[in-house]
Amino acid sequence: MSINEAHVTSELYSKNTKLDENSSGYVNSKFHFHLPSNFNGGEEIRPNLEVDKDGDYVVDRKKDLIQETITIEHKASTSLKLVGLQIWRGALLLADYILSNKTKFANKVILELGAGVGLTSIVAGMLAKEVIFTGQYTSLLFSLDIDEGTILDLIKRNVSNNKKLIKSNSAVLPLDFMDMSWNDELMEKLKTVDIVIAADVIYDNEVTEGFVKALTRILQIPPKKSALIALEKRYVFTIDDLDTTAPCCEYFLEYLKLYWNRPPMSRWTFRELKIDFDQFFEYKRLKQLILWEVTTD
Repeated sequence: MSINEAHVTSELYSKNTKLDENSSGYVNSKFHFHLPSNFNGGEEIRPNLEVDKDGDYVVDRKKDLIQETITIEHKASTSLKLVGLQIWRGALLLADYILSNKTKFANKVILELGAGVGLTSIVAGMLAKEVIFTGQYTSLLFSLDIDEGTILDLIKRNVSNNKKLIKSNSAVLPLDFMDMSWNDELMEKLKTVDIVIAADVIYDNEVTEGFVKALTRILQIPPKKSALIALEKRYVFTIDDLDTTAPCCEYFLEYLKLYWNRPPMSRWTFRELKIDFDQFFEYKRLKQLILWEVTTD
């Protein structure tokens, strides 16, 4: 069995979600988060939430907080090629960043590259003017009987199931990293985008190259845009290095440096952000979690 055929399961489900398998083979999980009661006011969100010694979320019931819940339909486990059908920590980290930077995302047009099952874009929809969910449906997925319609329909169901939280307009569109003959509707939408977000899309070298090329193309379309990329470094021991490395992350950085070695990309700013912003969702914020920001010239 190859690494792409072996099944993997996100660490988020065992404690923080309730799995209810339906007849289609998907499960429904509830992701709880807490917001100040003045969330829809003009002030920045400062919940000052705490974690215990194990890094788990601690809620002080005496504080002026309200609990919200996002219900997501997803796969409980998948092959490596289909990890986008699950939820990973990077999506929750990026969701926390969005909620911690309310004014940055308010009334903006947000595009998520490889939206997976849609959790992070749903959070963005609480603040944005419009959110564009894009489904990745490469030939890698076709070979496993996962087609464009299945992925986009899954995102649409998750949008519908959380419509009480979403204040923005929303669009669900196909966007293939590996074939950039994108349709006219998507190309028109890209002209309106202010911020691009992506979480947990770096897991396969071929997909990484497609992601970098797609992101590069989008960031060059006026108006000026920025991008946020979240992921979790996954370390493995390799015989070649005789050490633990994070090969997917390292390949992404190497390929990005190579692909962006000429203008206009070489003038863009690519920096790692601190992840000490407030935590709203219930998960362990590991030091292996990374958030990068790209700003164009």
